[in-house]
Amino acid sequence: MSNYPPCPKCQSAFVYEDLDSLICPECAHEWKPTSGDEEADIAKVKDANGNDLFEGDSATLIKDLKVKGSSTVIKIGTKLKVNRIVDGDHNIDCRVDKIGEMMLKSEFVKKASS
Repeated sequence: MSNYPPCPKCQSAFVYEDLDSLICPECAHEWKPTSGDEEADIAKVKDANGNDLFEGDSATLIKDLKVKGSSTVIKIGTKLKVNRIVDGDHNIDCRVDKIGEMMLKSEFVKKASS
């Protein structure tokens, strides 16, 4: 048997490693192995007002943005949902209402009040 921890989603023992991630073949959940403090491994991303953004948060645009390679403009106030926090220049992977999936810079969004 492997010495990997069980899947945090379905508790399956059939976990395997792929590059720097652990993957569960039963539920297709992927995660990064942690070495202690899990909160330290989460990327810190802040919105335009300095609030922390996390996966699953809702947000709105604070500026009209042109979509690269298209004539479409996403208007100010458009709602979006943060799917994933990623490393890089465009640091949030999100779903924008009426547009679809795209990557945005967190400096152009503000967290929606809940």
